[in-house]
Amino acid sequence: MTTTVPSRTATRRRFLVCPPTYFAVEYAINPWMDPRRPVDTGAALRQWQGLRDTLRRLGHGVETLPPRPGLPDMVFAANGASVVDGRVLVARFRHPERAPEAAAHHAWFQRAGYRPTVARLPNEGQGDFLPVGGLVLAGSGLRTSPAAHREAGAALGRRVVGLQLTDPRFYHLDTALAVLSEDQIMYYPAAFTPESNRTLRTLFPRAILAPDQDAAVLGLNAISDGRHVLLTDAAHGLAVQLHDDGFVPVGVHLPELLKGGGGPKCCVLELHPAPEETP
Repeated sequence: MTTTVPSRTATRRRFLVCPPTYFAVEYAINPWMDPRRPVDTGAALRQWQGLRDTLRRLGHGVETLPPRPGLPDMVFAANGASVVDGRVLVARFRHPERAPEAAAHHAWFQRAGYRPTVARLPNEGQGDFLPVGGLVLAGSGLRTSPAAHREAGAALGRRVVGLQLTDPRFYHLDTALAVLSEDQIMYYPAAFTPESNRTLRTLFPRAILAPDQDAAVLGLNAISDGRHVLLTDAAHGLAVQLHDDGFVPVGVHLPELLKGGGGPKCCVLELHPAPEETP
């Protein structure tokens, strides 16, 4: 029996990124962070530039959020806001170490002509809010509260589907689940409650399931344009599964940023208008 591989189409995306000029691990707010472990900021910058250049090579728009001294996690730009159909909800960080990042995001969106709403309840932007197929998948249990899901639904104008995370290693939804296209995702079932797993199986019966070893290197913290999927080059099994499902895996090398608990997706805040198809 021959299995038909789906035809995948890339769409042009716009991303907001922030260079790791001041990146360091000065505190521990997730299990990946150890302030005693040396960080090479120069290497982090070179690796980040490789990610940025790959996005540009694939035809995507990349805009820059200026980094600020004293905010070492600003490189993880995905956490600063959620953007859906031009609506912006600026994050309210749970940990005080990252709280000032929200003001930097708010100022950038105002300068760019958006009319951002500032969250009242703790949420960490596209770390926990992932648009897909007219919905927003929303993580809770570790950083973002279920009450914040209702606030996000009202601000972003989409139905929010809550998913509860259970493993501290996967502290944001985008560390345990990646949106690949409008009807396909990949995720790590062990990071979710049984109820959330049932929800995901119902919504995405053909989803790609990550093996333990690939989830453990944040292989699910990936960026997709509908065809190309940028993920850590250490996630070998996921790369094979993506290829078999019609996607083009693109390995990127970000081991320094992994010391802060981030991968490719953490580094980009997708600016979600309706994307334009690339030639």
